[in-house]
Amino acid sequence: QVQLVESGGDLVQPGGSLRLSCAASGSIFRLYHMGWYRQAPGKQRELVAHITTGGSTNYADSVEGRFTISRSNAKNTVYLQMNSLKPEDTAVYYCNKDRPFLSWGQGTQVTVSS
Repeated sequence: QVQLVESGGDLVQPGGSLRLSCAASGSIFRLYHMGWYRQAPGKQRELVAHITTGGSTNYADSVEGRFTISRSNAKNTVYLQMNSLKPEDTAVYYCNKDRPFLSWGQGTQVTVSS
């Protein structure tokens, strides 16, 4: 079974940057379209960035122009570069494939605060 492990979250000041990583076990990672999701306290989990197996990307309006999703099939890893971070970006960030979802990882906490 494919397992997902997110990392790279931290406490950062507004305007700062972070790079998140999501490592997937298993060699079939390259067959999956992948997304980064986030869940803020009291809110539903939302998709913020998506990348297809061919490398096409899409972003939620709230992060367009600030976040960049990428992937390395050789490393079974998907990345999320986050720039110009805002307090409203504070959330636990997760990665997963398109539905049907794999088991969710533990996520990585991103806190944007001065």
